[in-house]
Amino acid sequence: MAPLLFLFLLMIPVSNAFLDVNYYDETCPNAEKIIYETVHSASVSDPKVPARLLRMFFHDCFIRGCDASILLDSTPGNQAEKDGPPNLSLGAFYVFDAAKEKLEKACPRTVSCADIVAIAARDVVTISGGPYWSVFKGRKDGTVSRANETINLPAPSFNVTQLIQSFLQRGLGIKDMVALSGGHTLGFSHCSSFESRLRNFSPSQDTDPSMNPEFAETLKKKCPKPNKDKNAGEFLDSTAATFDNNYYKQIVAGNGVFGSDQALYNDYKTKWLVEMFADDQTLFFEEFVASMVMLGNVDIIEEGEVRVNCRVVN
Repeated sequence: MAPLLFLFLLMIPVSNAFLDVNYYDETCPNAEKIIYETVHSASVSDPKVPARLLRMFFHDCFIRGCDASILLDSTPGNQAEKDGPPNLSLGAFYVFDAAKEKLEKACPRTVSCADIVAIAARDVVTISGGPYWSVFKGRKDGTVSRANETINLPAPSFNVTQLIQSFLQRGLGIKDMVALSGGHTLGFSHCSSFESRLRNFSPSQDTDPSMNPEFAETLKKKCPKPNKDKNAGEFLDSTAATFDNNYYKQIVAGNGVFGSDQALYNDYKTKWLVEMFADDQTLFFEEFVASMVMLGNVDIIEEGEVRVNCRVVN
């Protein structure tokens, strides 16, 4: 990481206070090692884990801030975030369970689930060939999780105006939006999230005209009508196991899977950023790191609990 960028990250204020990269140095010095080993082992066993854990961080921070509310289970009186429609395809919750169990043995009631989510997101990026950064720590865990609030997550059909508004509500700018969209380099989508682009797109167009025609035909074969395979879909990046800038290159070529992905190249407000990141992977990595730190600072809970079990409040 460039020295100036590292200094910049060290100076970022969080909710009128400061998180600390050394937060657990005395209370749980092996915390990050324990989390990394758990995440790495799970990623080796299941190649889907990196994308799932990175997506978990986004979906957590976008609702109530980075408070691990995404990990809470539903109860008879409340449907939690993880059971909201946009989150039903999330997976790998067991990785957080495993990390938390080990941390509770090493340093009881010390490491928050919110910090585990943030650290795990960094680790899967690094494991997949992406950049490393120092994660600011000291978050506390939320006690509220509501499925109906997941309507506030940006949808794969959003246009750029809708995306900008969604990110602005979290205090994130246009650059953050485009950089964080690069997390889709590890992503996979089921047909249901993009098949509206393939058939009966509009009264005058059967297929989304912003999509490369050859790519559209490839997706139609993978997502036939009727489609009996619920697991059918497409990777959001042709190098889906590697964290790189190929996602942006695909968008430039008209091969964006989501309408929201392709929209980034079709709008003048974001096109130049897509082109810059497609041309310069180092620049993308630096901006992705800076934006991940910004996202990790959204609505931090400074006074609260550290869950003993990430699935339930204490």
